[in-house]
Amino acid sequence: MKVTVVGAGAVGASCAEYIAIKDFADEIVLVDIKEGFAEGKAMDLMQTASLNGFDSTIVGSTNDYTKTAGSDVAVITSGIPRKPGMTREELIGINAGIVKDVAEKLIAESPNVIIIVVSNPMDTMAYLAHKATGLPKNRIIGMGGALDSARFKYRLAEAIDCPQSDIDAMVIGGHSDTGMVPLIEKAVRNSVPVAEFLSEEKQAEVVEATKVGGATLTKLLGTSAWYAPGAAVSELVRAIALNSKKMFPCSAMLEGEYGLNDISLGVPCVIGKNGIEKIVEIELSAAEKEKLAASAEGVSKVNALL
Repeated sequence: MKVTVVGAGAVGASCAEYIAIKDFADEIVLVDIKEGFAEGKAMDLMQTASLNGFDSTIVGSTNDYTKTAGSDVAVITSGIPRKPGMTREELIGINAGIVKDVAEKLIAESPNVIIIVVSNPMDTMAYLAHKATGLPKNRIIGMGGALDSARFKYRLAEAIDCPQSDIDAMVIGGHSDTGMVPLIEKAVRNSVPVAEFLSEEKQAEVVEATKVGGATLTKLLGTSAWYAPGAAVSELVRAIALNSKKMFPCSAMLEGEYGLNDISLGVPCVIGKNGIEKIVEIELSAAEKEKLAASAEGVSKVNALL
């Protein structure tokens, strides 16, 4: 298993670190445009191998995509991160050109690669990757829902005062402050609906805290978060590497699923060796359907800016 991570900044380096620590990849290639930056990050990470007990090899490359040849999976984190007060959508002008260029270079060296898009606005960048490359829909995955769902579980566990391992919950829809659809009606604590533990008012608070989870961290950190995004990506890559068929909400190209067409949007997906093995259509309540439709409309408007 060879994994390329494009962008050796905070998110990319964190992603590479988690993939290495989980020790399922033979080789991890970090690519960045800044001279020596990826090489330095790779060397720093390799010097943790004996301490963290992994055997993966990590190498760095300054914009030399020949080193990525034969990659099974490639993660695109490159682009500018959010600053306080910025929406993910405001990044489109710069990041669109970067993502298109990177995707084309990756495929030139690795024709069978599965691409995971992290760059924001993520749903639109995943849509762009589809249109720019023409790859089968199973081979382009937008990473948003896995992260948003982790943030949802964190907020639910915090509100209930229980371990996060007790919580099963999911966020679908667009990866944006207004587009996320946390499925609070379906969230459970060990099969018991969270409504048994939280008032409607508290549930609403959890939903809103989840939707602004990224913005909250950006305000505190002065830039985008990296630990949770990196961990979310590593779990998607591991599901591909191990063909585990785990289900994550991911931004997938929809062709009639959920009544939507020609849009990449967060929905439950089974992830395995072929990337998106299956898009799972779950029964949504009338309120959930309405929110998902509004989310799709918002993403479509951003897509139109391409």
